[in-house]
Amino acid sequence: MIAFLISYGSNAQTFNKVKLDSLFMMIESNNLGMGSFSIFKEGKEIYQKSIGYSDVINKAKNNKETKYRIGSITKTFTATIITKLVEEGKLSFNTALNIYFPNIPNAKKITIENLLRHQSGLFNITEQENFASWIITPKSREQMLGRIIKNGTVFEPGKETKYSNTNFILLSYIAEDIENKSFAKILESRIIKPLKLKRTEYGKKIRSKNNEALPYFEEDSKWELIKNRTDLSGPIGAGAIVSTASELNVFFENLFSGELVSNTSLGQMMDTSTGMGMGLDGNVLYDKQIYGHDGAIDGFQSLSIYLPKEKLAVTYIANGVVMSPKNSILTALKIYFGIDNKLSEKPALTLKPEELEIYLGVYKGGTFPFEIKVTKEDTALIIHAKNGPTFPLEAYDKDKFRSEPYEVKMEFFPNQNKMILDLKGKRSEFIRE
Repeated sequence: MIAFLISYGSNAQTFNKVKLDSLFMMIESNNLGMGSFSIFKEGKEIYQKSIGYSDVINKAKNNKETKYRIGSITKTFTATIITKLVEEGKLSFNTALNIYFPNIPNAKKITIENLLRHQSGLFNITEQENFASWIITPKSREQMLGRIIKNGTVFEPGKETKYSNTNFILLSYIAEDIENKSFAKILESRIIKPLKLKRTEYGKKIRSKNNEALPYFEEDSKWELIKNRTDLSGPIGAGAIVSTASELNVFFENLFSGELVSNTSLGQMMDTSTGMGMGLDGNVLYDKQIYGHDGAIDGFQSLSIYLPKEKLAVTYIANGVVMSPKNSILTALKIYFGIDNKLSEKPALTLKPEELEIYLGVYKGGTFPFEIKVTKEDTALIIHAKNGPTFPLEAYDKDKFRSEPYEVKMEFFPNQNKMILDLKGKRSEFIRE
């Protein structure tokens, strides 16, 4: 067993690489996801795994160099750029929005910091009706501003905290006006070149032949291509960057080590006392403080987190999602830190296909919001949650099954046509139709 444990550095965490490999093999083999995962410890990559395809039709596999749309993780880059402009005296956190865009509602009251902390009160443009179909064609600054002005506000600046992509679109335009260059050029000069990133850029149309991932959704255990995709001229600094899992970790490692902004500025970015930081969210995971950001765009989902005390950066970017990046990272970190999973107190059992027959059917719960269909595939039970995920269960005792990634346990009572679902400790009773 020792041969399968990887240790980095004298004080580093020892982790079970084989078990991590098994996790991503399970995700891939059960069509729970496609994408790339990376862990950095003290600035060096200690684990990397890519699963699934960047181009399903052409059987092009995802790999370490595959580019993905990262969605709202872009906001951390934008916040870093704005914070650096503040450090250089070209802007201040108290600068009012009307200096740049006087026609925006409440522009005199909205500050740069309000925008960074999602406290501007400006309506979230991506929640506008028909936005998804509107944004698939190129959009000018004038077109975006027109919608932002028309959409108005939902609360007074500084009174609430509510996530809005509008904030970071405007911050991008402000950076362009200050620097007198495109956001793509600003990104290149302030982050990409200094960090020597090779596979990170302002995104364009996806070129699968250049190892750029296409987005997919899962249907009937197959990956179907998402054809309508955002033209990235619209989201700009709110969601237009493409990158790799490894290079996102390089970015976060450098951000938190003080290479991009000062420690004082980083502390301001990390301050979540108002509900959100500046381009960063904060939380506690397994008694460890974490910071980071997630993203979702056109079927791509992503999550990057950084653990300052452990000097650990973790990223998962997916171009096909059933099991979310959040759940994938949560499970991976349990393995990395050697945290006991209560679902794994007993080893898995292997049942014959015919032994699974007594559990099959459609189950409905009186207080649960959706029905669950139970089927079988070879020696595994397959769960199909209506309007939810499809995933396999493994047996661990008589009439008892579990899924570690989803933190689910099910106990069946075939003679009573009943099943008890334990979802993260919450139990619900289901009756078979």
